[in-house]
Amino acid sequence: MKIIRFVRAAFVMLALAALAGAMAVSPAAAKPLPTIVLVHGAFADTTSWDGVAANLRGRGYPVVVPDNPLRGPGYDAAAIEKTLGGISGPVVLVGHSYGGAVITNTHNPNVKALVYVAAFAPAQGEPVALALDPIRFPGSQLLPPALQMKVVDDAHAFGGKNLDAYIADSSFHKVFAPDVSDATAATMLAHQKSLAVWANLEPSGPTSWSSTPSWYLVSANDTVIPPAAQRFMAGRIGAHTSEVQASHVALVSQPGVVADVIAAAASS
Repeated sequence: MKIIRFVRAAFVMLALAALAGAMAVSPAAAKPLPTIVLVHGAFADTTSWDGVAANLRGRGYPVVVPDNPLRGPGYDAAAIEKTLGGISGPVVLVGHSYGGAVITNTHNPNVKALVYVAAFAPAQGEPVALALDPIRFPGSQLLPPALQMKVVDDAHAFGGKNLDAYIADSSFHKVFAPDVSDATAATMLAHQKSLAVWANLEPSGPTSWSSTPSWYLVSANDTVIPPAAQRFMAGRIGAHTSEVQASHVALVSQPGVVADVIAAAASS
């Protein structure tokens, strides 16, 4: 009988220990990963994030890649906020290039971290064009004849027309994406979306980075937004800053490095 009682007591103790361990582990295991929202920049579309999105999904993160209208920081931020409104739980909001100006003007309480990838991070009242000031930050090749203008149909503009900027076919690979293959550059060119000229001139609104932790990945070989401008903006917003030896499109040429920075922000 003593042996039976001993075995029963030992069994109860083991069961209680297993239950306690399960209770200790379950909350952490059940904690959902944040949703990663990737906002593309000018002269690109959602496909520019394909490599990064696939990498992050492979790590278990839910990823959303909304369309950025490229009409101006205020208008575009409102479009991204509609996407964020449909997401429950924490969000890491990521912007590439002009997409950085958009996430700077986006405000949603679920956004727990911001990630800038070779991106504009304007202060309140600043247009993104200030970061391309050739006196303070020389080196951008995003100038005519590489940069071209055209009149486009735009239902949201006065008179239904707008003046947009785009990169000439002959300059796209060299200026925008010099570190990708010819085939990849051709695919990117086929997906190029033009940017309203006004988007570069519109003063930025209240900044999301003022109250949200931020990360910044500088592209050290960028010929669109000079690296000096990127470092200045990263320092000004107090971002966790790292660098990659890549062109303006590190998200395409080195998606794993970009995904690592986003994952670091997501796990902070």
